[in-house]
Amino acid sequence: MIDPELLNILACPICKKEVKLQNDFLVCEACRKRYPIKDGIPIMLVEEAQSY
Repeated sequence: MIDPELLNILACPICKKEVKLQNDFLVCEACRKRYPIKDGIPIMLVEEAQSY
């Protein structure tokens, strides 16, 4: 689980828009990318982004 305060400051590294928690991913609805969360750590690297 991600701390809600951390979630409030995270942004998509591609488009800089808000990300939302969805299962084990942080999802950017603006550019339709999702970023994995591994061992409670969001992996916010462009190379790790997956299209959905």
